[in-house]
Amino acid sequence: GTFTDPRDGIVYKTVKIGNQVWMAENLKATKYSDGTDIPNVTSNYGWYDQISDAYCWYDNDPDIGNTYGALYNWYAVNTGKLCPTGWHVPSDAEWTALTDYLGGKIFAGCKLKEAGTVHWNSPNTGATNETGFTALPGGGRGYEGKFNSIGGGGYWWCATEYHTNAWLRYMYYYSGNVYRSNHGKENGYSVRCVRD
Repeated sequence: GTFTDPRDGIVYKTVKIGNQVWMAENLKATKYSDGTDIPNVTSNYGWYDQISDAYCWYDNDPDIGNTYGALYNWYAVNTGKLCPTGWHVPSDAEWTALTDYLGGKIFAGCKLKEAGTVHWNSPNTGATNETGFTALPGGGRGYEGKFNSIGGGGYWWCATEYHTNAWLRYMYYYSGNVYRSNHGKENGYSVRCVRD
């Protein structure tokens, strides 16, 4: 199906996987669900120095964002207002439920990644996108402000903290796995929303 975000009129594809309904595209929101602006931080130094909510486009290019969505630091995730009303940033447990439903993290990436090499680097190992989730390699922005890995990796925040870090999931062009790790909250990654 589809869902129209009332904040900006962007229409997102949606997909039901198991008992969950996910957006089948990375989030592109520049405003919170209460209508306030998400701070857009473009400079490397500004991103490095940022200990509050922020977003950016990869290479500060909105055209790239049209395809891959925006990159958000975890402080923006933690506001609880990043996804539209009726949706939320998935928890670590909700991501685990998704990968478990798809046969485990070793196989789930194949079923979630967009097939082919239009957006993913070759060989995009095992990708079938049989779920319709259409995971894209939107790359990330490191805590020091540098952009990296577009085409090679996709990284998605969880809403769950881990000590001073937060959990995320990521997929690579050379693997069918969905990897789980925790990174610093200053990093910029993609976000998928799941329905409440």
